[in-house]
Amino acid sequence: MICASGSLKMNVDEKSRHISKCLELAILLEASADKPGNVNRINGFECTRYEHFLASAVAMTSSFELGAQRGIAVSRREIGVSAVAVGQIIKESVVNADAWQRGGNTLLGTAILLSPIAVAAGMASTEEENFDIPTVREKVKAVVESTTPEDAVNLYEAIRIAKPGGLGTSSQLDVNDSNSTDRILKERISLYQIFKIASEYDSISSEWINNYHITFDTAYPSLIQQLTKSDKLEVAIVHTFLKVLAKNPDTLIARKTNAEKARRISSEAEEVLKLGGLETVEGKEGLNKFDLSLRGSSNLLNPGTTADIIATALALCVLAGYRP
Repeated sequence: MICASGSLKMNVDEKSRHISKCLELAILLEASADKPGNVNRINGFECTRYEHFLASAVAMTSSFELGAQRGIAVSRREIGVSAVAVGQIIKESVVNADAWQRGGNTLLGTAILLSPIAVAAGMASTEEENFDIPTVREKVKAVVESTTPEDAVNLYEAIRIAKPGGLGTSSQLDVNDSNSTDRILKERISLYQIFKIASEYDSISSEWINNYHITFDTAYPSLIQQLTKSDKLEVAIVHTFLKVLAKNPDTLIARKTNAEKARRISSEAEEVLKLGGLETVEGKEGLNKFDLSLRGSSNLLNPGTTADIIATALALCVLAGYRP
């Protein structure tokens, strides 16, 4: 059941800290759920384990708080929305995460998705503890569409620090090409424009360009439905993860392998849901087999992008008042 917290009045500092705590909790909840093919409390990868995600979540909190502060400044007309420097916030999140753990890239995609959420929540003019999610979505659109070339350069630097797997190469403004940042600044190409190019093959970029359509239209409603039906958070997260994966082939898997493999895995996720997932014996058996099949491929079949989207949807739930 959704248990909304009280309607406490908050000042600016309290509001920015509250927003950052909501996002931190969302990451911790997502990382703790036993999602197939992902790092969790029991299973990790060769160099990246559960504790690395915990450390990263805590380390990123200060960056989210900064984003919220800048969003509040926008709502008070102290700065324009293009001045929030969301690219810098993403970069600082990655730098902080990198400094506090030795497991490599943990939450780059999550940082890219949650940084605009932090700013947008700050922009949502309310003195109450809970946030109106449609308003947050409206503000997110303004944040991402107002990004600058400097934001794009900061993102490129963040990616180079994180060194994510499955990055590949691009014929346009490749992050591995040292000339790309010079061209971005010279031609004044915004971060939003960069993501528009990448949105054809990357779901996180597509979320930015399409106003977080998977997060708001699929993942968040699914979580709310599941949590309203029962208080089983693990079931809600895992089933929403499967639902998102079934409908949207994971683009990290597609880049590491191929699009056909990603589509096949989505079909398998759908089959697990049809068996009942965590709510039936058959579903649990199917989920376990699915998990083992994903883990037996040298991390090539890790649905990491789907996990990033689930963390973002959980952030919306917590901002709206959900408490575990």
